[in-house]
Amino acid sequence: MGKVISVTNQKGGVGKTTTSVNLAASLVATKRKVLMIDLDPQGNATMGSGVNKHELESSIYDVLVDQMTVAQAVIHTEPGYDLIGSNADLTAAEVELLDLEGKEQRLNRALEGVRSQYDYVLIDCPPSLNMLTVNALVASDSVIIPMQCEYYALEGLSALLNTIEKIQSALNPKLEIDGLLRTMYDPRIALSNQVSSQLTEHFGDKVYRTIIPRNVRLAEAPSHGLPVLEYDRKSRGAVSYLALAGELIRRAEQKISGTSAETAPA
Repeated sequence: MGKVISVTNQKGGVGKTTTSVNLAASLVATKRKVLMIDLDPQGNATMGSGVNKHELESSIYDVLVDQMTVAQAVIHTEPGYDLIGSNADLTAAEVELLDLEGKEQRLNRALEGVRSQYDYVLIDCPPSLNMLTVNALVASDSVIIPMQCEYYALEGLSALLNTIEKIQSALNPKLEIDGLLRTMYDPRIALSNQVSSQLTEHFGDKVYRTIIPRNVRLAEAPSHGLPVLEYDRKSRGAVSYLALAGELIRRAEQKISGTSAETAPA
């Protein structure tokens, strides 16, 4: 049974889409079968996967409103993962979902028949805590929270954690935080180091050891419709996301074997 992971943070510009696209490509590089779902109406993960969002014949919108199954909406991308794309049509779904029966469970039900076909299903969430994000969290086993180490990061994190707790209580008791991912990290900035220390102090091994640095090649890759692994596999950004994929897989294996991330060998 594939593991479903939401990549989410209601704060924009923290690297959600960058993480979704590059983690998907990196997991494929480790021979895992991956489905990525672009659940953001901006469609950036779709474009970053080399798919033109303006030319989509099917999208996650069609899946959510029962016009199409997941299998019918899937596109195979050049980087090697499957994709259900998104575009501005998804904005309408935010409104339409409010009137549909079982509105919080739409994505969860749609994924039931395909989870076993993938090792990982990654959901790129919109930068808000709306019904689309609720659908993602209800459908997920766990959450990856990308965040910049800056002044407002911890304040935004507390709101997201409260939402996750509510989803756990009311709709999805199995939901857990897979990890907090420090993105766009610059060790030369004192505040970055301070916030990073606070995160590890408060959340311990829930903070990924892997840190995603500020990297020019990582920033350039989306404009070419490529994950950084395809754009420049020797760049620091590509190496970091490969390391994250390895850490994600090790954590999953450690959980199955009953070994904690703290006690397991690095």
